[in-house]
Amino acid sequence: MTILDQIIHRKKEEVLSAKSKIPLAVLKDSPFFRRKTNSLKTSLKNSTGIIAEFKRQSPSKGIINDTSTPLEVVSGYERTGAGGVSILTDHDFFGGSLDDIAEVRNHIRIPVLRKDFMIDEYQFYEAKSIGADAVLLIAACLSPEQVTEFTALSHELGLEVLLEIHAETELQHYHSAIDMVGINNRNLKDFKVDLQHSVQLKDMLPKETLSVAESGIYTVKDFLFLKEQGFDAFLMGEYFMKNSDPGQAFAGFVNEFTHGHLL
Repeated sequence: MTILDQIIHRKKEEVLSAKSKIPLAVLKDSPFFRRKTNSLKTSLKNSTGIIAEFKRQSPSKGIINDTSTPLEVVSGYERTGAGGVSILTDHDFFGGSLDDIAEVRNHIRIPVLRKDFMIDEYQFYEAKSIGADAVLLIAACLSPEQVTEFTALSHELGLEVLLEIHAETELQHYHSAIDMVGINNRNLKDFKVDLQHSVQLKDMLPKETLSVAESGIYTVKDFLFLKEQGFDAFLMGEYFMKNSDPGQAFAGFVNEFTHGHLL
C-alpha cells in the first residue's frame, strides 16, 4: 500500500466521522457560506504567480514547522506579493486543520486554496463553509468522472478548481471547465522529484490552460527554469516553511528572483 493509498483510506474514515457530527445544513449556515469568493486564477495572473503554502509537516519530510501560526505566515505571504495561499487541512498526515483556514479568512484578502484529498461531495461544502476560494482535485485519487462532477459542484458553490496531475495518463482527467492545472513535480507514490517530466506534461495541455508547477521547487534556479519553460504559476510551501519566519523567507525569495529578472 502506497502512502497515497494510506491517506485515502484514512480520509474516507474522516469524512464519515465528519458527516455524523456536522450535517450539511450546519455547514450551509456558516457566515462564510454566503461570502463571495475571490478568484485565485485572476490573482495569479496579476501577481508574482506564487501560491505560497502553510504546511506543518508531510509524510516525506516529517515536521517542517510546528511553531509558526497560520495567520502570521499567510499575512507575511500576502504583504510581500503572494498571488494566493494554500493551506493544508489534512490532520493525520500533514498536521493541518479546517480551523487553519477559518481563523485567517477574515484577516487576509488574497484567495485561499484548501489543499486536501477531496474524495467526497461533503468536503466541498466544508471548504465553502470555512472560507476557501478554491480547492485541489488530485487526479491520482479520482476518476475522470469524479473530477467532472466535483468541478461542477465547486463552481456551483463559487469555488475554483486546481486539478493536480503527475502522470501522462492523468491528462484524461482534464476538461475545459477546469480553472487551473497543477503539475506535481513530486510523484505522490514514491515522492521522487523530476522537473523535466513536469515540463513535458505541461506541453501536452491545451495552450490556454493556466499551468501551475507544484512541489520540489527548492531554489530560485528551479523557479526560473520552470518559468522559462512556460509555467504560469507556482505552488511552493516547504521552501518557505522550513524557515523560522516563512513570510520573511518568501519576501527574500521574491526579491532574489525579481532582481535582474522580469516577472
